[in-house]
Amino acid sequence: MKVVSVVTPCFNEEANVIELSDRVRAVFESLPQYRYEHIFIDNASRDNTLAILKHIASRDPHVKIIANARNFGHLRSPMHGMFQAGGDAIILLFSDLQDPPEMLKEMIAHWENGTPVVLAIKETSDENGFMFWLRTRYYRLVNRLADLKTYENFTGFGLYDRRVIEIVRSFNDPTHTSAA
Repeated sequence: MKVVSVVTPCFNEEANVIELSDRVRAVFESLPQYRYEHIFIDNASRDNTLAILKHIASRDPHVKIIANARNFGHLRSPMHGMFQAGGDAIILLFSDLQDPPEMLKEMIAHWENGTPVVLAIKETSDENGFMFWLRTRYYRLVNRLADLKTYENFTGFGLYDRRVIEIVRSFNDPTHTSAA
């Protein structure tokens, strides 16, 4: 039976983690052909996020917690969580509920059809219209100036096959391979 890991970085998300956990659980209840783990990586939240996560984990054996001693940032912390994940596929899903957990089902279907990386690109956003417009312009500028292709309105929410994670791990980037 294949295993899917969902990695959820958190920082001061006490208002969201219960709903997120419930919604992820509901997705996997509709996918009984998979085992799953839901790893929350807390970035030294100053609110009750960690206490709530401990409560969730005490009641749900699929939930695991990584509690960082300090805030390792929006790049290192998620990468560390993805490197700790044991699944055949790893899904990065942020805790702010900006991305619908129900999309996991569709991502898994694409993965099962042979797609090793499934990216979720936002076409719209609940954020301030000016900020969404500004972010879109930023990505377009970066694409024109850089040799590296970026994806407009891609926040990291996506599914990554285990082979992809192992390739990234092989880079031995010291900013992402050390324990967070």
